[in-house]
Amino acid sequence: MARGDPGHHRRGAVVGLQERDRTRLRPPAQSLSPHADRGGRDPGRAPDRQFQSLGEPLFELPLSGWYWQITRTDTEKPEVRSSRSLWDKKLPKLEEHGAELTAAGIRLGYVDGPEGQNLRMVERPVDLGADGKYLVSVAGDDSEIFDETRSFDYYLGGTFTALGIVLLLTTVFQVRFGLAPLKRISESIADIRSGRAERLEGEFPVEIAPLARETNALIDANREIVERARTHVGNLAHAIKTPLSVIVNEAGVHAADPFAAKVMEQADVMRDQVAHHLERARIAARVSVVATVTEVAPAIEALRRTMEKIHRDRGIMVEAKADPSAKFRGERQDLEEMVGNLVDNACKWAASRVFIEVLVEVPHKAGAGPRLRIIVDDDGRGLSEAERTQVSRRGQRLDESKPGSGLGLSIVVDLAALYGGSLSLGAAPIGGLRAELVLPGI
Repeated sequence: MARGDPGHHRRGAVVGLQERDRTRLRPPAQSLSPHADRGGRDPGRAPDRQFQSLGEPLFELPLSGWYWQITRTDTEKPEVRSSRSLWDKKLPKLEEHGAELTAAGIRLGYVDGPEGQNLRMVERPVDLGADGKYLVSVAGDDSEIFDETRSFDYYLGGTFTALGIVLLLTTVFQVRFGLAPLKRISESIADIRSGRAERLEGEFPVEIAPLARETNALIDANREIVERARTHVGNLAHAIKTPLSVIVNEAGVHAADPFAAKVMEQADVMRDQVAHHLERARIAARVSVVATVTEVAPAIEALRRTMEKIHRDRGIMVEAKADPSAKFRGERQDLEEMVGNLVDNACKWAASRVFIEVLVEVPHKAGAGPRLRIIVDDDGRGLSEAERTQVSRRGQRLDESKPGSGLGLSIVVDLAALYGGSLSLGAAPIGGLRAELVLPGI
């Protein structure tokens, strides 16, 4: 059995207590041997007081649980001398209980005492030659060793309980404080993702510092790639727009020619398509970089004022109600582009009123972040289910008399999807169209 096993230590302790009990019984047995010698030479002699007590008062107290007995075994009728504590009782022989002689010539075992108590007993045969053979027996109450064993059990149990508590507290302390830097890195990365921070800041232990350095290097490399992509997108925009402008200008010179008119029409479509895809590339590059945070209420209020000025000649009133705690996890320019397209479209079709509302929705699913619900209502004529599906397609317009390329709603759909959001159309309570934009919040 392993050294550290509590059962091993307990058994060892019990053995030690039992051995101590044996040592308490052996001295009286050894002390009785000379008295047996003296009794053999003078069997009629009464035992003196020293012979009765052997220095232990419990041997004089009747039925105290501590007894001695000397029995002459070589006579027809055994002669018995015993301690005063045994009174008129006799101790049984261990040999009758199956106890065997040890190498030291003694027997050890358990017997029932005069009062029914369990006695620990030691026997030692003594051969005095011509003076006879004797059996010296000493017994003691075994409850003492059990009491001490029980006391030791309590002590051992308390010790191991205290040791377990100390080990538990040590483990908790080690896990809590040893892993604290990893928790700090996790929180810092969450701040970077949400836009509250740009890098991992602070001092870290030697074992974790390389992880922090590599994470910061990855963030820097990501930013560099995005900046390079933005530059390429800008260069591509200039490279394509310039030839298209030349084509449109040349076709404009011959505007009366049907072929030239067709070229101008298709060139305008190409320009719109190029603008749309370049815008998507630009936004995708921006979304892929570490997120920033935009306060929604100020951006919505600025849009409201701008749209009222643009559509002032039609007397359109734009109202806005935004939750002050609303924050968009993304660029303000993207938020303004998406909401601006929706509000501008609503103003074009509204009879007199456009209403903007921003709500913050707390997720029910664990680990999910808050969501923004931006609602734009107008009091125009509204759209049927088929018309709502049509206007969501790229380049589709229901009324060619209204200004625009027909790409506004499709751009909103694409940008919202890049941010993990969505756009849906429905009927507004004030009579017109309702556009509902869902975006990630923070």
